[in-house]
Amino acid sequence: MNTTTKESFNLVGIACRTTNENGQSSKDIPALWQEFMSRDLASKIPNKTGQDLYCAYTEYEKDHTKPYTTILGCAVSDLNDIPEGMTGITVDASKYEVFQAQGNLQEGAVFNEWLKIWTTEIPRAFMTDFEVYGVGAQNPEDAKVDIFVSVD
Repeated sequence: MNTTTKESFNLVGIACRTTNENGQSSKDIPALWQEFMSRDLASKIPNKTGQDLYCAYTEYEKDHTKPYTTILGCAVSDLNDIPEGMTGITVDASKYEVFQAQGNLQEGAVFNEWLKIWTTEIPRAFMTDFEVYGVGAQNPEDAKVDIFVSVD
């Protein structure tokens, strides 16, 4: 496994509260992606620090089996200009275990990697976890997505 420390950064995007119970997140998160992409929301986020998309999981009620908030958006230089209907958070500096999902995004490559993560014995912090959809994710049929899981 690959452990790294990331500095804090700001994220602006759209959010939903969901849970993995009864497969709810498998409906809510794709709907969030559909809204984000169909409305071209990345182009409406000011002060972006890059072109990568981030899908963050935060405000965990307890652990991955209980409700949490998902935010889909872009890293930004500050939270001073959040468009209406969007939300902004600061992802605190933390230590992360880094995983990589590889494969077809439409066939659940990222979700399948999360299934593995949920069964690992890493000391999860349940602060903010996030996925980075960068250059490696531009071909959705053969994508590489880095997953950062906060650890103690």
